[in-house]
Amino acid sequence: MSARPDSEDPPEGDRLAPAEDEPVESGDGDQAEPADDAEGLVRPLPESVRLRVVEYGSDVLGGMRPSDLPPSLRRVAKFEPRRRAKLAGPQIAARLESDADFRGRVAARVEQVWPEVAEGVRAGVVPPAADPVAVAAVAYLLRPEGWSRIIEDIHLELERRHSAKEVDEVAEALEEARRELLEVRRDHDTELARLRAQIGEQRNEIAELRRKVHHERQRAKAANTQAEQVLTESRDLCGEAEGRAHGLELENRRLRSRLADAQAQVENARRAVRSGRNADEARLRVLLDVLVEASHGLRRELALPTGLDSPADLVAEAREELRRAPLGGLPDDDPGLLAHLLTVPRVHLLVDGYNVTKTGYGTMPLIDQRNRLLASLEGLASRTKAEITCVFDGADVDTPPVPPSRRVRLLFSAPGETADELIIRLVRAEPPGRPIAVVTSDKEIVQAVRRCGARAVPSPVFLRRLD
Repeated sequence: MSARPDSEDPPEGDRLAPAEDEPVESGDGDQAEPADDAEGLVRPLPESVRLRVVEYGSDVLGGMRPSDLPPSLRRVAKFEPRRRAKLAGPQIAARLESDADFRGRVAARVEQVWPEVAEGVRAGVVPPAADPVAVAAVAYLLRPEGWSRIIEDIHLELERRHSAKEVDEVAEALEEARRELLEVRRDHDTELARLRAQIGEQRNEIAELRRKVHHERQRAKAANTQAEQVLTESRDLCGEAEGRAHGLELENRRLRSRLADAQAQVENARRAVRSGRNADEARLRVLLDVLVEASHGLRRELALPTGLDSPADLVAEAREELRRAPLGGLPDDDPGLLAHLLTVPRVHLLVDGYNVTKTGYGTMPLIDQRNRLLASLEGLASRTKAEITCVFDGADVDTPPVPPSRRVRLLFSAPGETADELIIRLVRAEPPGRPIAVVTSDKEIVQAVRRCGARAVPSPVFLRRLD
C-alpha cells in the first residue's frame, strides 16, 4: 500500500506471531497481481485515511468465504473485526493495494453503505458536507478517474487545517503575551509611583522619629532616677515579706498535721461501712441463687421452650422474599412496554449494544453502528432522564473508539470477559429493590437477568421505540 511499503516491518504491537503447531504460510502463495491503475499516489495516505481503509477491509474480511480469502489473511479472518484491524492492519493494507479483487469487494461494501459519497466520488465531485477522511477512503477503494487527485486534495486540506490550527494557537499565544506585557508595564508604573510616594512618607517619618528619640532620651533619664528610688523601697518591702512568709510556713505545718489526723479518721469509717456492705451483699447473693434455682425447676415442670420468635422476625422473613421491585404488567411484545418501564422511578436501563445494532442495522460498519446507537440513547436519556448504561464487547479496545457521553454510561468488557458476563455482573451489583430493565434478545442473558429479578426487553421492541 502506498501509505506503508511492503518492505517496511510492521510495528511490534501489529506484528502477527504464528500460532503454536501452525505452519507459517509462504509468501509465494500470497502473491497478488499488481494493480493496473494508471494513477498512483504521490505520497502515502494520511494516517486517519489509512486506518479507516483498514477498518473497512477488516469488516469485509469476516464475511468472505474461506476459498475467497487471501492466504495471508485466512488465519485472522476468524478474529473479531477490531482485533483483525489491530493485529493484521499492515497485511490488510498491503492486500488492498495489490489485490484488485479484494479491493473491489471492500469497495462494493462501502458503496452499499455510503451510496451518496460513492456516487459523488465517481462523478469527480467531493460532497461538501461529507467527512474528508471517509471521502478519501471511498476514493482510494473505488479508484475512479482522478482518484489520486481527490486524495491529494484532501491530504492538502487536512494539512491546511492542521497548519491553520497551529497558526491560530501561535497568534493567541502572541496576543496573550502582549496583554501580559502591557499589564506588567502598567503594574510596574503603578508600583514605581507607589514606591516614590512611600519614600517621601518614610523621609518625613524619619524626621519625626528623630525628634521623638530626643524626647524619649530625656524621659528615660528621668525614669532611671525614679527606678533607683523604687528599687530601694522594694528592698525594704522584701525584708518585711520574708518575715511574714516564715510565720505562714509555721501555720501551714500545723494545718497539715490536723489534716492527716482527719484523713485517718475518715479511712477508719470507710472500713466499717465496707464490712457492713459485704455482709448485706452475701445475704442478697444467697437469695438470688435460691430464686434462680426455683425458676429453673418451674420451667422444667411446665416444659416451656427456651426461646420464642417475635412478630418482628416473621415480618423480616417475609420482606427477604421481595428482592426486586416488580416491572411486570405488560407482555414482552407490547409496543408500550419500554415507555411503561421508563416511567418507573429510579429505573436502570442496561442495553446489550451489539445485540441491538446487529438486529436493527447490522450491514453498517461496527464503528457506525456504535455511533448511531449512542446518538439514539443520548436523545432517549435527555427525554426520560433515566439512567442508561450501554455495554459492548471490547476485550481488545485500549480506549473507547467513540466520544464520551454525558448522559449515557458507555462500558466495554475487559480482556477475558464478554459483554454478557458484564451485563449480568451489573444486574447483580444493584441493591435489592431497585427496578432494572435489560434490552437484549439473547436467551442466555434473558434467563440470567430474570433469575436476578430484572425485566428483559426484546431488541426489536426497543428499536421501534427509538424510531
